[in-house]
Parts: sequence; C-alpha cells; structure tokens
Amino acid sequence: MPKIIALICFLSLINMGYAQQFNELDKSPMDAIMIRAQDNSSLVRIIYSRPYKRNRKIFGELVQLDSLWRTGANEATEIKFYQDVLFNGNEVKKGTYSLFSIPHENDWTLIINKVEKSWGLDSYVEENDVLRTKVPSMLTASPVEQFSISVRRNGQGYNLLLGWDDRFVQVPIQVLDQNQYKSEIKDQPVHY
Repeated sequence: MPKIIALICFLSLINMGYAQQFNELDKSPMDAIMIRAQDNSSLVRIIYSRPYKRNRKIFGELVQLDSLWRTGANEATEIKFYQDVLFNGNEVKKGTYSLFSIPHENDWTLIINKVEKSWGLDSYVEENDVLRTKVPSMLTASPVEQFSISVRRNGQGYNLLLGWDDRFVQVPIQVLDQNQYKSEIKDQPVHY
C-alpha cells in the first residue's frame, strides 16, 4: 500500500510539473503603437507582428522587392484612424483598415486597404484599396533586428517610421482640420 501511495504522489508531481509549462514565445510577437493628437485624443492605432532578421537578407530575399507584403508577419498589419487624417498628404477617413506595402529598391508603395482582420495576404483585393502612396526608402544607421514601427513628432503632425534590416520609410501623418484643409484647397490657384 505505501508503494501505491508513493507512486500516486510521484505521478501527481510529474503532472503538476507539466501543468506549469508555458508555450514558446511567438517567433513574430504582436506589438501595438498608439498615436495621440495634441489634445491627447486618440489619432492612430497600429497592431502588427514583429518578425526577426535572424542573419537573413530581408529585402530582395525574405521580402520580395516589387511584391505585395503584409507589412510585418502573421496577420496583416491593422491601422485604425480615430479621426480623418492626411497620410503622406492624402486624405483618409476615420476607420479601421489593413496596411500593406510593396517594397521597391528606392521607395515603398504603402497601401491602405478596406479589408479588416486578414491573415497575411489572404483577403487582399486591390479594388478595396483606399489609398496607394509612395515614400522614399532610406538606409538605417545600423541594422534593425526586429521589424519595428515607431512615431516621432513633426511640427503639428507626426512621422510614422517603419523599419527592418537596413531600410526604413517615413510617412507624415496630420490631423485633418476640415476648415484649414478647405481653405487651403480654395486658395490654391487653378491651372488650365
């Protein structure tokens, strides 16, 4: 009888040891960035996954040049605008979108698409593009190990920075002040 009790206790301890094991960390962990307007109201939220470089050549090999990319890993990058904004000088209405990109040798085409909650490129349809805009691709000061998105203040707006390996792009974002925007359009000369 003491042997059976000892065996039951031993098996219980082994089972408790397995119960305390955690899954491995995601190889491309999810991250989020929030941009707040000057009045502290929410402006932009981005949810994306951050793949690692791991001694690989990224642009031109892992991420093909001139091809559609989900701008991260796993699910397509989600971008939510809480207010109407100018994204690289182009008006985008508030709403939730996916952010895709096409990296080229010297620039990237950034794509804001109506599809929400897409795994990779599965739900991408070009007809759902809200905006396509090009921004120059620049060399980083040092290699970026994990794909990263960050933000910096830029006068009255913000610069959204996307970088990985030896490349990064910068996208200006501004709150769209309807009154200011309409007067700027109205004041511009018309050329025929």
